[in-house]
Amino acid sequence: MEARVESDRAWTHENGEPLHPDWVSRRFKRLGELSGLPPVRLHDLRHISATPALLGKADVKVVQERLGHSSRQITSDTYTSVLPEMM
Repeated sequence: MEARVESDRAWTHENGEPLHPDWVSRRFKRLGELSGLPPVRLHDLRHISATPALLGKADVKVVQERLGHSSRQITSDTYTSVLPEMM
């Protein structure tokens, strides 16, 4: 049995080695197709998580850091245009 590789990655093989990003994206797309749901890119999950967080009054700085934006302004500008309730 192989020793487990410790990693800070969210998605890994069972032994802890990182999955290739293209594999994750292809698998996500295939699972979406099989589900019958409308298509969504894996990258879009960032927006899907940020939108309700901001609607729930999460601090813009927290969401900015989670998304890896360089400034609060980018996060604020992006999501206030999507969410009329925040304008």
